[in-house]
Amino acid sequence: MPTLYIAVTNHGFGHATRAASVATEVRQRCNLASIPLKLIMATRAPKWLLDSYLIGDYVHYPVGVDIGVLQSDSLTMDKAATLREVQAIQAAEDRIVAAEADYLRSQNVDLVLADLPPLMPKIAKAAGVPCWMMGNFGWDFIYRAWGDEFKPVVDWIEDCYSKGDRTFRLPFHEPMAAFPNITDVGLTGGIPKYTSEYLRKLMASDVPPERTALLTFGGLGLSQIPYDALKKFPNWQFITFDPQAPELPNLYRVRDRTMRPVDWMVMCDRIVSKPGYSTFAEACLLDKGIITITRDCFAEAPVLISGIQDYATHKIVEAADFFNGDWSFITADLQPPHKSEKLDKTGQAEIATAITAYLAEQMVGPPRHTHPVSKID
Repeated sequence: MPTLYIAVTNHGFGHATRAASVATEVRQRCNLASIPLKLIMATRAPKWLLDSYLIGDYVHYPVGVDIGVLQSDSLTMDKAATLREVQAIQAAEDRIVAAEADYLRSQNVDLVLADLPPLMPKIAKAAGVPCWMMGNFGWDFIYRAWGDEFKPVVDWIEDCYSKGDRTFRLPFHEPMAAFPNITDVGLTGGIPKYTSEYLRKLMASDVPPERTALLTFGGLGLSQIPYDALKKFPNWQFITFDPQAPELPNLYRVRDRTMRPVDWMVMCDRIVSKPGYSTFAEACLLDKGIITITRDCFAEAPVLISGIQDYATHKIVEAADFFNGDWSFITADLQPPHKSEKLDKTGQAEIATAITAYLAEQMVGPPRHTHPVSKID
């Protein structure tokens, strides 16, 4: 049975959801090709989140070999603590690589897809397994912008990434110069599970899409969202996944964990968000307008914002205005995209096609591993 191991960076929910979206596409293609896939999702993201995207059986291996950025919410970062944690991982490299390579061998892994823990190429190489990578930025890009004290870990991360075998570079990307064998692909993301008619009945709302907005700010959410601003728009309908949101007549709180922001995008003409690839990509896949607040000191944010300005109907809102309660952007006209060409929407299919073809080759070729496969509980 071919085994695919997907390693997800330990940062928020966006990397996990886009990795799970690709995994679901791989599973569907393997089913069509009668390939009995074993899937391992290596991530500390909660299982309920993975379950909302994945189909079929999988192993949830809750390991984290990187930390991304330590944050108290989706915008507030602790750079000093992040540096200490990355340095600790760097110092423990030999132990981590040995332990995780042993795990790959014990599970007879045929292919690693990494999004994008820096150590995974070295772990895969130690296990004798190819490592393909997927992303729109590397952690070297984020840390490099934080000054000279991060330079040693940036150099180390660049060396780690260089050990990979193949890279699928997603839209809204930085150059990713440290990555080998780059293939540019289109958007990835989940597919809505429900019709707008079903959701409208569930929400008991007859407000049309042009006056409906989804508020979604990533897995960590935002602290101190000024929900009182919604009272100024009584003829609008708002949707949130924030469990701390107040009870307001025009605010629907989604409590069902099997539902995802992408499911509710079918209800809305505009999505209010912070900069994040997965939210932007899913909104663009559905041709929805994007209202995003700015994000300082995170190098990916300007790249993402520039991307939606080029390819999506959009409006950029200063974070200070958002938190001060100036929500006039809700009723303002959105700006058209700067470019006339459309983003490629087939990235998920392209990545999954390549993975499925590789796994099919492992079924007909000689086995790479001669050791017994460990039992998975």
